[in-house]
Amino acid sequence: MPTAAATIIRRPPLRIGALELRSPVVLAPMAGVTNAPFRTLCRRFGPDLLYVNEMVMAIAVAHRNAKTERMMTFAPGESPRSLQLYASDPVSTGEAVRRLVGEGRVDHIDMNFGCPAAKVTRRGGGAAVPLKRNLLRSIVRAAVQAASPSGIPVTIKFRKGINDDLITYLDTGRIAADEGVSAIALHARTAEQHYAGRADWNAIGALKEVVTTIPVLGNGDIWEASDAVAMMSETGCDGVVVGRGCLGRPWLFGDLVAVFSGGTPPPSPTLGSVAAVMAEHARLLVGHHPGDLGIRDFRKHAGWYLTGYPVGGELRRRFGMVSSLDELDDLIALLDHDACLVPGGERIVRGHSNGPIKVSLPEGYLERLDDETPPDDAAVVAVSGG
Repeated sequence: MPTAAATIIRRPPLRIGALELRSPVVLAPMAGVTNAPFRTLCRRFGPDLLYVNEMVMAIAVAHRNAKTERMMTFAPGESPRSLQLYASDPVSTGEAVRRLVGEGRVDHIDMNFGCPAAKVTRRGGGAAVPLKRNLLRSIVRAAVQAASPSGIPVTIKFRKGINDDLITYLDTGRIAADEGVSAIALHARTAEQHYAGRADWNAIGALKEVVTTIPVLGNGDIWEASDAVAMMSETGCDGVVVGRGCLGRPWLFGDLVAVFSGGTPPPSPTLGSVAAVMAEHARLLVGHHPGDLGIRDFRKHAGWYLTGYPVGGELRRRFGMVSSLDELDDLIALLDHDACLVPGGERIVRGHSNGPIKVSLPEGYLERLDDETPPDDAAVVAVSGG
């Protein structure tokens, strides 16, 4: 994977159903991150792309859960409104999608079949679903059938598989195309890898060779705009999904628009410019969350924004404990606004980096792979590769 600028290419807009994106770029939904304030910032730097809200449970949507309702918040005028669901059964999937499209809440629905979190997979959701191909097909079919009368495109995102012994991504892609999904995205790691190691871009190329009727997007290790260009050049994929690379760097989407328009991305911003975005982000979060949740939510973002800049440990610690906007302003005044990012600072990993992990599955799950019945919440087993 590149560490320097890759060949700049001009790419046409990416079509996902009726949606047309200015550049072939999608923001990956990330829990606790891709809420309306963060998407607002990203959209300001890279307009007319697809920015996906964080994942919510289909059954919670169907039952109008209060916390889920708060999570499904879009900024005024936000377009397209994109939401990711996860489900382990077709009934709640259909109910949730019918509600969302019937109430005009969304312009795009993404289905998560790649989440490796134990709280998701141990109930048969996320990365566990593709193991049961018939169940996967029925869930995807329910979503597409519920969304298609309103012209709402459905996409799915998934991983290579559970581990190197349980690889599912090619069959998952085929099923998605068969069932009328508008595009697919592959995070080119297994669930067992979690976020460790390099993404297997070769798998993205293999999926593109198998699925030729709908766009195939690649996800994994997009830290700079040059990485996106390289991924598309090496794999032939139709676009990229950006996750951890934009944490503390929402201007990455502007860089991506620039390279896919045939231009050159600007140099990394000085710390003063970063601080201005930090302040804006914090204020958006405070306005978004009740009470002091907004400034508390900002603390993790502060660490990501400061990554790669010469900021002392004590000042970093104080940013990580900031308790008000006034305190944040005081801390920002202490920064060296002319400081530049250290060489290679764009590629410093922000967010999750742990792995490998043992993947939790419902007991007996691997013995009933042809069964369409969703698992119950009984005993859980941990699966690791051999």
